[in-house]
Amino acid sequence: MNYLLFLIFSSWSGIDWLQHHLLPCPFKWLTGIDCPGCGFQRALLLLLQGRWQASIVQYPPTIPLLLLGLFFLLKNRYFKKNEKLATVLSCLVGFLIITSYLNKMF
Repeated sequence: MNYLLFLIFSSWSGIDWLQHHLLPCPFKWLTGIDCPGCGFQRALLLLLQGRWQASIVQYPPTIPLLLLGLFFLLKNRYFKKNEKLATVLSCLVGFLIITSYLNKMF
């Protein structure tokens, strides 16, 4: 699977463009301090290139955040009555984001 992603996205010239046109973080621009989401864009680009280990090192919550987003996209169709599951998954990902942020700051 990683090899297939690598073949698709390494030949796509859009990756180069995306790497040079990342969205600036308004929180960091205003305060000079990294926000809890800083690093997500770079980690996502690494993941699209098939470099999942580098992506995890860059920003550990990337894959769980993407899976949580997928869960919420499919929630109304397949998980209609699982509000507790949605809450638990959101809290786990939130905890991972906070833990990662505190680890980066200290």
